[in-house]
Amino acid sequence: MEGVNSSSSISDLDDLARLLDRPRVNIERKRSFDERSFSEMGIFDNVNSPGGWETPVSSARNSFEPHPMVAEAWDALRRSLVYFRGQPVGTIAAYDHASEEVLNYDQVFVRDFVPSALAFLMNGEPDIVKNFLLKTIQIQGREKRIDRFKLGEGAMPASFKVIHDPIKETDSINADFGESAIGRVAPVDSGFWWIILLRAYTKSTGDTSLAETSECQKGMRLILSLCLSEGFDTFPTLLCADGCSMVDRRMGVYGYPIEIQALFFMALRSAMSMLKHDAEGKEFMERIVKRLHALSFHMRSYFWLDFQQLNDIYRYKTEEYSHTAVNKFNVIPDSIPEWVFDFMPLRGGYFIGNVSPARMDFRWFALGNCVAILASLATPEQSASIMDLIEERWEELVGEMPVKICHPAIESHEWRIVTGCDPKNTRWSYHNGGSWPVLLWLLTAACIKTGRPQIARRAIDLAEARLLKDGWPEYYDGKSGRFIGKQARKFQTWSIAGYLVAKMLLEDPSHLGMISLEEDKQTKPVIKRSYSWT
Repeated sequence: MEGVNSSSSISDLDDLARLLDRPRVNIERKRSFDERSFSEMGIFDNVNSPGGWETPVSSARNSFEPHPMVAEAWDALRRSLVYFRGQPVGTIAAYDHASEEVLNYDQVFVRDFVPSALAFLMNGEPDIVKNFLLKTIQIQGREKRIDRFKLGEGAMPASFKVIHDPIKETDSINADFGESAIGRVAPVDSGFWWIILLRAYTKSTGDTSLAETSECQKGMRLILSLCLSEGFDTFPTLLCADGCSMVDRRMGVYGYPIEIQALFFMALRSAMSMLKHDAEGKEFMERIVKRLHALSFHMRSYFWLDFQQLNDIYRYKTEEYSHTAVNKFNVIPDSIPEWVFDFMPLRGGYFIGNVSPARMDFRWFALGNCVAILASLATPEQSASIMDLIEERWEELVGEMPVKICHPAIESHEWRIVTGCDPKNTRWSYHNGGSWPVLLWLLTAACIKTGRPQIARRAIDLAEARLLKDGWPEYYDGKSGRFIGKQARKFQTWSIAGYLVAKMLLEDPSHLGMISLEEDKQTKPVIKRSYSWT
């Protein structure tokens, strides 16, 4: 593809919209492409003429008895609001007053605020989201240094803190771009979440004026410049350090982690729908379309694992040298861990954690696979297979508290080597196989998109049995997620917001249009599924 015009842009699919009148939210929403597929699945009860849609029966006010946790969750979420000069600009990570160490849990994290933002958007309160988007893009413009090294201009902060001076009666903001974080790693995912949230705001409100401002256009271009820059890579995936995303400690996810690749793909597609068609915008669109072609082919071909593909890898020959090599990354079959043979069912599949030369990380990572479904990085068949896997391996991937961040845990000698003997990431704890309630919203969104709402209901029922009683913990420990995490903060904001978003998505599936993208047939790469890396 040499250029991008109105007939070939990914944004065409994204912008095929009709206004959706919903009495629950007193703002206009554009109907996303996803909502058409919902009607075909029978999720919507009332469909009028093509020009208008009635509110789903299940989402009308007072048409259902809300769970008593919902009101408690909203009260807790509002207590976490952070104000800058009288205006709400985000939510703190946690307000656990029982904890002796505050650390950075009193700051507004970009990734942590996403579920809070979605909850406010779904509840018809977009102003705080707009304030957050504008404030973070202002922070992006600051000079960023770690020791004597200057970070890229497009880097977004991991978090920021509002400092109130009661004497001078002024507010100021301190931002962290990684220079204060454990490990001193810049957050690769922050910029991607910012673009995704800007699209969610635009889709929810129908207001394109924010995305069209010079500040937001420049912010998107700066983020895109960072991740689309040319280098020595032979793959379209992004090379990352350990600790650059939600798994923000050393956990062996360096290289090409699935979470970053899925967010990268979704951010590229989201940016396509919002970039202006001026000279600068069109240049980036051309680069994005080329990258999307390569990235989708690479991920769907080399990161995908199902029973047949596992069997093929098990039978690989090694040391192949030619363009016709089947084992392109020279993966040694003996390096396949024993657990994956028992874990992989005949029905189901998933995107593995990482692929790089002579290395495949076969671990399951929930966030990356759910985002792959929402962004349509996964094909419809692959999306269905991921859901099949979750159903087949419910005890391992969900257990008693949704959702496992990854599976399985690493332990013993491998834990010492991979984590550096990290006392927080011991087996089945925190990032090392811990259960994170915040992931409930991503699982629910993926379930709705794939027509499996019953999976989401089952997971939400598990969460409702304990979350409020346990004080909204950050994470749970144990192989089945039975125990409150040994260092988990209570009243963790994204645990609260994740639950609210999951509930609202299930009650009104039309909300999914904010955070879901349908597959673009015009830029869909032709993949011949041969169960070999060709």
